[in-house]
Amino acid sequence: MAQPLVKKDDDRDDEVDYSPFLGIEKGAVLQEARVFNDPQLDPRRCSQVITKLLYLLNQGETFTKVEATEVFFAVTKLFQSRDMGLRRMVYVIIKELSPSADEVIIVTSSLMKDMTSKTDMYRANAIRVLCRITDGTLLTQIERYLKQAIVDKNPVVASAALVSGIHLLQTNPEIVKRWSNEVQEAVQSRAALVQFHALALLHQIRQNDRLAVNKLVSSLTRGSVRSPLAQCLLVRYTSQVIQESTNDTQTGDRPFYDFLEGCLRHKAEMVIFEAARAITELNGVTSRELTPAITVLQLFLSSSKPVLRFAAVRTLNKVAMSHPTAVTNCNIDMESLISDQNRSIATLAITTLLKTGNESSVDRLMKQITNFMSDIADEFKIVVVDAIRSLCLKFPLKHRSLMNFLSNILREEGGFEYKKAIVDSIVILIRDIPEAKESGLLHLCEFIEDCEFTYLSTQILHFLGIEGPKTSDPSKYIRYIYNRVHLENATVRAGAVSTLAKFGAMVDGLKPRIFVLLRRCLFDNDDEVRDRATLYLNTLGGDGAVVETDEGVKEFLFGSLDVPLVNLENSLKNYDPSEKAFDINSVPKDVKTQPLAEKKATSKKPTGLGAPPPGPPSTVDAYEKLLSSIPEFASFGKLFKSSAPVELTEAETEYAVNVVKHIFDGHVVFQYNCSNTIPEQLLENVTVIVDASEAEEFAEVDSKPLRQLPYDSPGQTFVAFEKPEGVSAVGKFSNMLRFIVKEVDPSTGEAEDDGVEDEYQLEDLELVAADYMLKVGVSNFRNAWESMGVDFEHVDEYGLGPRDSLAEAVNAVINLLGMQPCEGTEVVPPNSRSHTCLLSGVYIGNVKVLVRLQFGLDGPKDVAMKLAVRSEDETVSDAIHEIVASG
Repeated sequence: MAQPLVKKDDDRDDEVDYSPFLGIEKGAVLQEARVFNDPQLDPRRCSQVITKLLYLLNQGETFTKVEATEVFFAVTKLFQSRDMGLRRMVYVIIKELSPSADEVIIVTSSLMKDMTSKTDMYRANAIRVLCRITDGTLLTQIERYLKQAIVDKNPVVASAALVSGIHLLQTNPEIVKRWSNEVQEAVQSRAALVQFHALALLHQIRQNDRLAVNKLVSSLTRGSVRSPLAQCLLVRYTSQVIQESTNDTQTGDRPFYDFLEGCLRHKAEMVIFEAARAITELNGVTSRELTPAITVLQLFLSSSKPVLRFAAVRTLNKVAMSHPTAVTNCNIDMESLISDQNRSIATLAITTLLKTGNESSVDRLMKQITNFMSDIADEFKIVVVDAIRSLCLKFPLKHRSLMNFLSNILREEGGFEYKKAIVDSIVILIRDIPEAKESGLLHLCEFIEDCEFTYLSTQILHFLGIEGPKTSDPSKYIRYIYNRVHLENATVRAGAVSTLAKFGAMVDGLKPRIFVLLRRCLFDNDDEVRDRATLYLNTLGGDGAVVETDEGVKEFLFGSLDVPLVNLENSLKNYDPSEKAFDINSVPKDVKTQPLAEKKATSKKPTGLGAPPPGPPSTVDAYEKLLSSIPEFASFGKLFKSSAPVELTEAETEYAVNVVKHIFDGHVVFQYNCSNTIPEQLLENVTVIVDASEAEEFAEVDSKPLRQLPYDSPGQTFVAFEKPEGVSAVGKFSNMLRFIVKEVDPSTGEAEDDGVEDEYQLEDLELVAADYMLKVGVSNFRNAWESMGVDFEHVDEYGLGPRDSLAEAVNAVINLLGMQPCEGTEVVPPNSRSHTCLLSGVYIGNVKVLVRLQFGLDGPKDVAMKLAVRSEDETVSDAIHEIVASG
């Protein structure tokens, strides 16, 4: 039966795309490669075989050394052919095969012949291949030809040489840097691509010399660049120079800003856009500087070219993060882009409008977005959800309509990341806008009735357990929670049991009903669910009667764990079962332990205890064991904290010394780890003389010298100071290493009897407030904050002065306090004008401290900060504020 005729343009969407390389095998292609040896070469067939070889190489197929060599030698015979198409394929396959040094010699003569050929196409490709496969020795032989090629009249040849130079700069920079004069000449070329490649190479040659880059930019900004591509590069280099000079001067007008502004009037659209983007990305850009760039981008919004509309709206979207008022004039143009056929443009337009819109425009925007959401992919929907969340926090009075919108899209189809973004947004709004709590919790309850994602269900149940009992009518959420016990998998059921128990513990009136529900869970077919139900029934107490739950029980069941899980795990592994019960207070609270004796190969500096026979300890416990074994320090009590080693000498010095600060309640012990790096010397009676004249609250009480310090055998000397008990006393200590030095006979290794007393000046050591704070994280900061209560809360505002960025200010305060950042809040999003950072720690005296820092930019550079501290002791809350005020 005859096959039906199929026209070429018939729709074949439902058929698998046909590939001409489908099913090809390496062995068969290697057999076909024998055609390269035929006396009468068939250029077309040879090109097809090379194409198959290239396909195999690019698909990750590996050729053995023998196979690659055979193919390479066979390919070299194709230089006999005069066919131009085949010759180009030969160049490509040689580059891909990357022949070894001994094989390169075979083709070098052919390629050098092509490099001096009269055919420009041969010359350009031969240059590219030679530069790819040759090493430095052969490169010096062809350097003269490459220099000539850079200034060749044919732009294809010149570009090939310049691009090869850019690649060679990575492997043979000293050779390429000798081409500066020729490259400088090529920058003046009339050919657009040559000028572009020449400028890129010249900048790379000079990039490590700031003065040379400044001179290059200064000379080219006077108008000698004709190529739009090269002009775009020049705009980028100019922007880089402006940024660097601004960082150095901090005052006055920006150099070269007029050039960037002039480029906004260039005839090429790519140059106009590059200049506009460069202006918007300048550090500390002012509204006056932004205005011309915003005007140009606004014109691009109404362009007929989608790429220009996309570029403009994406740049305006970034500007809106830091300068929303500057973008407000473009809102009308962006509203028309919401219906753009390109969904990427429409998404960016909507998110920008959400950032720049005012309260009166919110309702209108929400109507437009509702129709738009069904047409875009999940990744774009997440961007829109994040923008809506920011808008709701900006205009809290509009929370009702925005919350309804979020709940509506939560019911629609979507993937995990999209649904997670919506849930996270609702949770944040509930947390930050009290009026939105009741409606937000109900929306979440309705969502878990039909939620297909276990992770989201458990997270929402956990959140319900925290917020639900604090609402006006907690009982209305019980039905939604208990439904999960019947209708979900074991993980969600276990989460639901914990949430029910939280309601029973926090709301005494609901306890009888909760007990009934928990008893039903005792017959669940999952161990975890049954165990949780049993635990809660036995610990909540009262046998289901309406009685108040004991605070200790609440803390045990739902309190935050204030020790790192890794430390808890290690302590449990090391616990020796005996009559004495495991004490959780014995678990170290340091977030990470410092390696104490890690020798540096180059500087031979000790970083810890270094006592050779017993092996170096590696935890804070080891420090405590060491100090308690020294009789002079045994009476100081429990060690509170040991710092990381602080270097007191520079690298490669005769004597290497670092110090560890050990903090006790009423004492401080400095452990000086010393190392002798001179083989011909033996040091005896090694001590550190400490001058505490700039640390008035400290009084030296004891010291322990080091008897001997041989070459490359680290040792320790200790100095102890008394300080006011429980006080974070600070000060600066001057240090002088004092010892008796004896010469050592290299042949026998024995030291002379007589020695000479000598001294060696060390760096000063500072004891700062952060030394009295242990970094201890909390698993749930919000829970910990609320359970701490407001009894000893202290809130105040501070001006931190001009800072390079918000991130720099956040890091400075974290380092000043020495506390542990929680929930990733130490990371500041780029271009943010405000940020909240959460810190936790344990202050000397084992007092838990929680800190909430709110930063904001007050003007172009000035940073303002609101500091809220909660602790278990009012004096500690005040002490934290004193540290910030004096820091």
